Amino acid sequence: MGVEVVALAASGATSTVIGLAVTEAWTQARGLISRLFNRRRQQDGTQAGDEELRSAVEQLAAALRADDQYALGDATDRLRRRLRHSLQEGSETAAELVDLLRELDGERDRDTSFPASRAAAAALSGVTYGAPPALRASGPPSEVPALRTRFVNRAAELADLGDSSEPADASHVDVRVLAGPPGVGKTALARHWAHAMRRNFPDGRLYVDFAALRGRSEAGADVLDAVGHCLRSLGVQDTRLPASLEERCALFRDRTSELRLLLVLDDVTAPAQVRALIPHGAGSVVLATSTAKLGELSVDGARPLPLEPLTPQAALLLLAARCGEARIAADPDAARQVADLCSGLPVALHVAAARLLTDRHLTLSALAAELRDEERRFTALRVGGESPVSAVFDSSYRQLTPELAHGYRLLGWIPGRSFDAATAAAALGTDVVAAQLLLDVLEDMSLLETAQDRRYRFHGLVRLHARERAAAEEPSDAGPAVVRRVLTHYLALTAFADRAVRADRTRVADLRSLLAGRTDPFAAQSGRTPLDWLEAERANIMAVLRAAGEYRLYTPGWQLAEGFTVLFLHHRHLGDWQESLELGAGYAAAAVAPAAEARLRSLLSRPLMDLGEHDAAHRELEVALACAEVAGDLVLQASVLEFSGRYWDQFDPSRAIAAYRRSRELNVRGDEPRGAAIAAFFLGRAQDAQGESADALATLRQARTDLLSLPDPDHRMAARATLALGRALDHLGRTDEAAAMLREGARTLREQEAYAYEAEALLDLAAIATRPGADRSRLRDDLTRALTIHEEMGSPPTLIENLRARLHATD
Repeated sequence: MGVEVVALAASGATSTVIGLAVTEAWTQARGLISRLFNRRRQQDGTQAGDEELRSAVEQLAAALRADDQYALGDATDRLRRRLRHSLQEGSETAAELVDLLRELDGERDRDTSFPASRAAAAALSGVTYGAPPALRASGPPSEVPALRTRFVNRAAELADLGDSSEPADASHVDVRVLAGPPGVGKTALARHWAHAMRRNFPDGRLYVDFAALRGRSEAGADVLDAVGHCLRSLGVQDTRLPASLEERCALFRDRTSELRLLLVLDDVTAPAQVRALIPHGAGSVVLATSTAKLGELSVDGARPLPLEPLTPQAALLLLAARCGEARIAADPDAARQVADLCSGLPVALHVAAARLLTDRHLTLSALAAELRDEERRFTALRVGGESPVSAVFDSSYRQLTPELAHGYRLLGWIPGRSFDAATAAAALGTDVVAAQLLLDVLEDMSLLETAQDRRYRFHGLVRLHARERAAAEEPSDAGPAVVRRVLTHYLALTAFADRAVRADRTRVADLRSLLAGRTDPFAAQSGRTPLDWLEAERANIMAVLRAAGEYRLYTPGWQLAEGFTVLFLHHRHLGDWQESLELGAGYAAAAVAPAAEARLRSLLSRPLMDLGEHDAAHRELEVALACAEVAGDLVLQASVLEFSGRYWDQFDPSRAIAAYRRSRELNVRGDEPRGAAIAAFFLGRAQDAQGESADALATLRQARTDLLSLPDPDHRMAARATLALGRALDHLGRTDEAAAMLREGARTLREQEAYAYEAEALLDLAAIATRPGADRSRLRDDLTRALTIHEEMGSPPTLIENLRARLHATD
């Protein structure tokens, strides 16, 4: 007999006992029931289950005659549970009792001397039953709402919850917490699993939506109402509901002690909401959904099941399930963009699908274009004027206190996708301790996720929601103030990193007042290296640089671009290097800072040359020279001439030599020994390129000596001079000496993280190794390392393909 049939039979038989026991027919019915139990006893001997069943019938009848409502409720539940378990165990006595009561119930309905219904019987006797008649007639409660769309994905999570084909573990009560950001599909997963597992919970599936109970002013009112709802669903009438939460919880535990239930608790915000509704029947399951992690429940044995946004493949699967596979296949690139811009959140994907289904003129490409605009994205995720995406975020947002909500809004204005506690503190204008408290709350509510090194980022569309609320609730100057504070924070840290790498490098920005009184995070020997920090923050600093222009923060913007270039001198991300310097030069021009513009435009010629954009590099150098002359700074003019010499290296070595000599002269006049030594290094390279290799050796040796003799020796530039010496030696036919110099320089440059120049040395060594009779033992390793460096730098595709061909040729 199936569990649903068993439950219905037990409920119907119990109702018949109630209907008979309040009439004169009970004497006859009681006699028939007694003869049934006596006969079964004589046939099968004394059965404990049969005696418990007989006792349960007698206790129910006694409670009805005594008009004891509390005893009646207990007796009703006891008989129903005893009947159900006996039927499930295959008891013939229980089956005969159900048949007998069904026959007696039929005779009562045909005989006008019997009340026409259980409700009429109750009216005659003045007895109120422990559950509404409709509940008794329809069997166990089944309250979990059905899904309105086909469920796809989440195979791993469903497997974690348990396969619907296997019975649930009956040894304990299992409590699971589905936690994740708003709109990630927690409720859909819980509902799908509840319906798939319905046969494992024969006593019912209860559902509580705490979002609907939220907003009550009394503390704990939502829990009181939730427990009351579940008791009603289990047959307890309002007149029997205790007033206090403690008594209701005690009654709930008693009512569920022998039941196998599933409770789906939706949108839970506090552990107390779950603890109050943990049933006592073994094999029961509580499935709670929450944006909060509810880690306190782990003490009670609860097991978390975190839900992350869908993968790109899973997001496409959901779109295809809603819109049809043919539509997705017709424009897969646009479909992938839509899925990506919905941040893998099912709620956003469902809205996007709804728009595509309701507007036959809307294409995937057009929808993707709407979603790409961050300012319009939430508008694009509306259907018929409603915004389900905003609604799910608003639900979590309303749980924040006014102070925390204010912090949440301000964090949304931070440029960049990730930030640490110090950056958050700068954005909020507070200390790190206060910022960390806000970050912990938002992380626990799944509004933020933790990345590596205790860095944070907003989940998917949450950042846009924070900005939307900020635009509506914060004053107009709040956003620019946040960006200014964050820009100042990054400017100080980048300046410290720049100086930690090379303190005596030429700089235009005077940041002494900014750095005064601040702690240098790179001063500690055990701390993070400045280049590692700059590399980790590269994307965020780029975002801050872009925001500087939007908010007209021109001076700190060009100052940040100047300091940031130290990263690219070592790790050549050419695209970012070019953009950062273009932004900085534009900001310097807007701030009317000719010295800064000269410095940034001359630096800009470097990535442009590496990218093969020689004409653009030449234009930048011409403007830089003009700005340097206006500024009237000898050292700055010397620096711009040095960069000009590098340009002429490619086209006219004699002009390059002239530029380097003039640069060295101006550096000496400006008392800049490092600049003079660097100019000598480039002069020696130009002499070697001109065929004056013997003169080049003398110039380069002196340059290397001067670089290593500085108060703070410049090992990186000295290693580059070593490479140039190796090339000059090779040009003079001293190949063995040349290879030793190149290998030494490559090793030092790798230690200095000057990977671009390391790659140059390795390619020179590879060229030597391919000559007839040369040692080729390290050729493949050198080419592989050089290729890796150029791929990571984003070098031109033609160069990378050439290196791949050379590497392939070694096979």
